[in-house]
Amino acid sequence: MHKKSRNFLRDSISNTKGMAKSRIFGKLKFPSVYTLFCIVVLSCASLIFLNYYTIKTLSANRAYVNGESHYSKGQKDAARHLITYLYTKDGKQWEQFLQELKVPQGDGIARIALIQNQDEKIIKEGLRAGRIEEKDLDDVIWLFENFKTVSFFAKAVKQWEQGDALTDKLFAIGKEVHEKISTTDLSANEKEEILLLIGKVSDELTIYEKNFSHTLGEGSRKIKNYLLFANVFFILIIISSVTSYYIVMMRKLLLSKKEIEAKNEHLVLANSELDKFVYSASHDLRSPITSVKGLVEIAKEEEDLEQLRSYLDLMNQSLSLQDQFISDIIDYSKNKRNRLVVEQVSLVKIIDEVIAQHSHIKDAKTIAIKKNLQIDEIHGDHLRLKIILNNLVSNAIKYSDRKKSNRFIEISTSCEDDQHTITVKDNGIGIKEEFQEKIFEMFFVTDHNLGSGLGLYIAKEAVNNLNGLIRVESCVNVGTKFIVSIPKCHET
Repeated sequence: MHKKSRNFLRDSISNTKGMAKSRIFGKLKFPSVYTLFCIVVLSCASLIFLNYYTIKTLSANRAYVNGESHYSKGQKDAARHLITYLYTKDGKQWEQFLQELKVPQGDGIARIALIQNQDEKIIKEGLRAGRIEEKDLDDVIWLFENFKTVSFFAKAVKQWEQGDALTDKLFAIGKEVHEKISTTDLSANEKEEILLLIGKVSDELTIYEKNFSHTLGEGSRKIKNYLLFANVFFILIIISSVTSYYIVMMRKLLLSKKEIEAKNEHLVLANSELDKFVYSASHDLRSPITSVKGLVEIAKEEEDLEQLRSYLDLMNQSLSLQDQFISDIIDYSKNKRNRLVVEQVSLVKIIDEVIAQHSHIKDAKTIAIKKNLQIDEIHGDHLRLKIILNNLVSNAIKYSDRKKSNRFIEISTSCEDDQHTITVKDNGIGIKEEFQEKIFEMFFVTDHNLGSGLGLYIAKEAVNNLNGLIRVESCVNVGTKFIVSIPKCHET
């Protein structure tokens, strides 16, 4: 085969292996972009969810604080009107007392209804009486139902309850004042005592009202801090994930770019060499046909029977060379393209198939085939084991020593430790020592040049696919022995 064609095949194989390693390296090195994408999506969703409910909580908390201001104002205004009524006996002041006191009383009704899980209409009516904004009613109810066991809110509700008790006490004082004013007059001392009592209740209410607002304020600050920490946490996750995603994508793009550049270089080389390779391969395939056709033309004019037999022998040699070349190319293609299938195979069956396949070769029947098979079933790939034995047996037949009368080929199998061993031994012409390190190279042929130079290269590649080793022992005019070692359990 043409030298450039051989170089082309070597380069193609090298580039293919390089690109395959790059693809495997890329897959192992880079994390999944889908994982990063999912992390970003989940973090964003969590952040939206967290912020929504935090804002809802703070908004409801604000509504409670605003409600407390109305509660406090209503209570203080009610106390002021009651004191005025106490000294003026003005009926309008009594009416205004009752009207202002409805604000804290409405909140008290709503609190009891919330605790007892009463109808929502009752709760909202109470809150409306407490001057809670209509748009805040649902949030106020939601916060109570979901935070009633939370420490800061439970503490605030307790302050609210104590404030309601004082509101009821203020109402009771008002009723007592109204009854006495309606029936009898109050003395100056009695008015002073009632005034002091109203002041005491108002002072205590102010304390509970302040505690209520302070407790809710502390809760709001805690929620704000938690929200800040949570936002920072999820934002860091998002930033880290997006950064990692960007890095991964950039590295994948760079790797893809390198692979594309390598493929482009390979395609440029393939395009420039393809015509030469096709010409050279076609020449090697057509040469035996041309020779046979020439011999046929000569044989047409030949009348000597012995000479005709010699022409037929030459034709047979040419066709045998072509058949061997095509067979080597097919074996090479099978070994490269077929996926490794590791299974239990019978060495005895494969060896018998190989011997039968080579029985038609010239002089094959004059060579004694010896079998020393200590093992049969092994774990391996049927196709590649057959390729290995085919090439070794074929070489042993081709390079047999016709000067010897006791020509033989001995095929042995054995098992030692964790290795299966297949040995093919012959007493052929042998291999020169300087050639023994090169015989497994692609297209290498010895000075006898009876093959395509692919057989032993293909055999070695098949052995490598099985994670095995092949070596040769040979002596010129004595014989050759090939030893193939295959691990019992090898990685696929």
